Parts: sequence; structure tokens; C-alpha cells
Amino acid sequence: MQTLAGTKSMFFQYPKSIAAVALTGVGLFGVKKWMAGGVCRSKARLDGKTVLITGANTGIGRETAVDLARRGARVILACRDMDRANKAAEYVRKKTGNDNVVVKKLDLGSLQSVRQLAKDVLASEERLDVLINNAGIMSCPQWKTDDGFEMQFGVNHLGHFLLTNCLLDLLKKSSPSRIVNVSSLAHERGQIYFDDINQEKDYRPWKSYGQSKLANVLFTRELANRLQDTGVTTYSLHPGVIRTELGRHFWPNIPLWKRVVYVPLTFLIKTPTEGAQTTIYCAVEESLQKESGLYYSDCAPKAAAPQGQDDEAAKKLWDLSASMVGLTQSQ
Repeated sequence: MQTLAGTKSMFFQYPKSIAAVALTGVGLFGVKKWMAGGVCRSKARLDGKTVLITGANTGIGRETAVDLARRGARVILACRDMDRANKAAEYVRKKTGNDNVVVKKLDLGSLQSVRQLAKDVLASEERLDVLINNAGIMSCPQWKTDDGFEMQFGVNHLGHFLLTNCLLDLLKKSSPSRIVNVSSLAHERGQIYFDDINQEKDYRPWKSYGQSKLANVLFTRELANRLQDTGVTTYSLHPGVIRTELGRHFWPNIPLWKRVVYVPLTFLIKTPTEGAQTTIYCAVEESLQKESGLYYSDCAPKAAAPQGQDDEAAKKLWDLSASMVGLTQSQ
């Protein structure tokens, strides 16, 4: 049995090793805190207001729903999987004590489903104060949406583009209101391939993902220009690197040796609660009321990549997107 004296002897015999371990622990904790990023400090209440969040059955979408429900909002979870959505809604109700949490069906890979949800919301809701376009798919195989679009561009951009436009009148009626588009740092490596928007000539999962996330930033920018003086403001953001199901198509394709290297690093990446902070910030922070069309990261403004500030490309993307989804002036 190790005696107390023996323990002390060991401590003094290996002081440098123990100090190194301690410093490593402190260092990792510091890196973890740094990786967690900014925190939304706003105490704004949302009593009497309505929020719609796409893809809110899991990850940062669900944690965003928890926060906004806790602030008193009526929260609509718009999700593809209704079983999981109902479980998420019950989770949000129990977590916050707010029973005003409802579920609606939305498959962003189907323009018919998007239009049906919009029709439902317009018929059943008197107001919409915050629309959070959160749902997304990342690095999937070369799949197609129901309408024949490349899946990542179709879900991450086109579905939200149509949904937003279909709900604009209600957002205007409820102004001041906000539209929050969850983008990604991946937009910095993105490019809009106007001559091959569905990536049929050269499909690569990350290339397609970057295009879709850049589209989110450009959509936000052009939307802000079109909504001047309406009381509706727009925001795009990078939530951070987060432990969520978004990487379900990415992780299985990583070679085994890389997984061994990456696993210890998962300790440092954000939790869904930490990852939701910038979304929440853009949805409620009072000081952003007069800002529109900008990009945010870690609860602070950040300059988008140069291609994300291209107004000509933003207008061109809008026109192309409107044509692809069959958007009319009456919608």
C-alpha cells in the first residue's frame, strides 16, 4: 500500500512531470474555453412573439428553440422527421416550462413541402417575428432533391430561399422582424458555379457544401437590399465547429488513421448549446436592430469572404434561384 510519506516522496521526485501535466490540463481547458466562442448576453424577452426554426429537432436548432422558448416566444419547429420533431418539442417544453411549442412538417428537399408549410403558417399564424433558416445537410453523396436539384444547394439554399420569400408578407406585417440564415466558415472557400449550379460536371461534396454556404451569405445580403425600410432585417452567421449530426455523411468517409487523430480533438469543439449562441445573438440582440445583411461569428460582426460581399453575384444568384424554384411576384 502506498503510504502518505511515499506519496509525498513521489511528488517531490517528479515535480516537473506533475507540473507539466497540470499545465497541460490548464492549457486544454483554456483552449476549450476559447473554442467555445462568444456567448449571447442579451436578456431580451420574446413574450407575444413567434419564431420559426427549420431543422429544430436536433443540434443547434433544438438548443436555439430552448433559448427562445425560455424567453417566452411561441416556437414553431419546422422539421422533416415528425417523430423526432415531436420528441424535440416535448424536450423544449419540459426544459423551459413553455407549452407554446408546436411542430410543423417541412422537407426542404421538396418545393411542394416548402409551399405547403408556408401556406399552413400563413393560415394559422397571426405573426412571425423571427425566421431562423437553420436546417442543413453537409458533405453528402451526389443526391438530388425531389425537384432534381443537387441536394446541398437545394436544401441549404433553395428550400430556404423559397420559404423566406413565401413568408415575407407575414414578416413585414410583424415588423420589426428578423431573418437569420445559418451559414458557415466554409463559405470562404465557396464559389457559385453559375454554369454548373447543380454540380453535374464535377461533383465534390465539400465543393458543393461551400457553394451552398456562400449562397446563404449572398442571399442574406441581397435580401437586406430588397427589404430596406420594411422593418425586416437579415443576418447570416458561422456557428462554429460543433458536435452535431450535421457531420453524419462526413465522418464515415474519413480514413481510419485520420479518425484516430481527430477523436481527441472532439473534446475541444463546441457543444450544441455553445454553437447556438451566435444564432440566438442574431435573433434577439437589441443592438442589431438597425443592422442588416451582415455576417457574424462568435456573437460579433465578421467580414465575410470577398466573394460573399459581391453584390452583382448576389443579384445574379437571386434571379437564378427565383427561376429554379418558380418564384412569382405574388409570392
